Amino acid sequence: MNDCCIVGLGYIGLPTAALAADAGLNVLGVDIDKNIIEAIDRGQLHIEEPHLKEIFFRNFNNGNLRVSNSPDYSNIFIIAVPTPIYYEKLIPKPDLSYVFSAINSILGSLQKNSIVIIESTCPVSTTEEIGEFIQKNTNFEKDEIHLAYCPERVLPGNIINELKSNNRIVGCNNEDYRIQIKNFYSNFCKGRIFTTDIKTAELVKLTENAFRDVNIAFANEISIISDKLGVDVNQLIKLANFHPRVNILNPGCGVGGHCIPIDPWFLISKFPEDTKLIRQSREVNEKKINWVADKIEKYIEEKYKKIDEFKIGILGLTFKPNVDDLRESPSIKIISKLKIKYKLLFCEPNIEFHPEFNLLDIEEIKKNANLLVFLVAHDQFKKIDLSNTEYLDFCNLYG
Repeated sequence: MNDCCIVGLGYIGLPTAALAADAGLNVLGVDIDKNIIEAIDRGQLHIEEPHLKEIFFRNFNNGNLRVSNSPDYSNIFIIAVPTPIYYEKLIPKPDLSYVFSAINSILGSLQKNSIVIIESTCPVSTTEEIGEFIQKNTNFEKDEIHLAYCPERVLPGNIINELKSNNRIVGCNNEDYRIQIKNFYSNFCKGRIFTTDIKTAELVKLTENAFRDVNIAFANEISIISDKLGVDVNQLIKLANFHPRVNILNPGCGVGGHCIPIDPWFLISKFPEDTKLIRQSREVNEKKINWVADKIEKYIEEKYKKIDEFKIGILGLTFKPNVDDLRESPSIKIISKLKIKYKLLFCEPNIEFHPEFNLLDIEEIKKNANLLVFLVAHDQFKKIDLSNTEYLDFCNLYG
């Protein structure tokens, strides 16, 4: 029997499976996407992360780690599937269908005293609903299957290191099983592991990302005000941050990734009257995306009379620097507005192929574009010679 079965081999499940196996545990990784399993069997991973491929295939080849399209008996099950949003009356709400589908897939593999850990971001009380679902669809009594909520806290581009070193939360309502789950994570997590009840752990995850969204919104709002006043926002923030109790973030083109633009809606949709600040922050960060697109268009129209053949070199497509992750990328949303009016050339050094955009190297774009627009602060872009080149920098690359 497996020590651990991880359902969902995405940005969280795949690295977690690799590290758990590397700690000597017998791990089964499960994903319903047959292409992912077939690629692994060919020695390929669908996710690029530093050190991931080496760790994963070392344990895949030595037998500590297996992959499959279906779960099997295990002591611990980890659910690490996406929780996207859908729209109901223009309000984004969490789509928990992937989570409950994953739970449904493990029902036949559960045994008395199995542990089910939810790592997927969920609204508060979801884990309790999962317990009711399991009880309704199996013969287990309420206390015979032990549930926990243990949110992840990692950034794409540094997932392996952060899974190892970041502090973690174990939310479980049974004190004995809290300790058992804490010991499980201690196999590969060297950060501090705090224990609490399930509901608190669920709210911790949403609170962390809402907090970050609010702080980014403040920086983005200040950048818009500074632009109207003709003030250099980078100098402004640098000077303001010399105050011992001020730490303003750098503004950007908006907010991307699967967490920060999504998770606050889990709170807003459930508590609309009590989350006005959180909602306003979401709206500010979405507004910044439109503001950047409008700023580019205004700059071109004020400076150039003929725009029929005007070519803009778009530098950066991913949601943050130095990763290949396009989820909720502000750049993609900005592009969707600009491509209606202008011819766009694209450079994204962290991606080899994109089905919609023809990716070019920077030298080719410099040669053919009338204007370069930096949307993502990739390290590769810092080496570009911009002498005699017209550009706009929206990602603080040269700030």
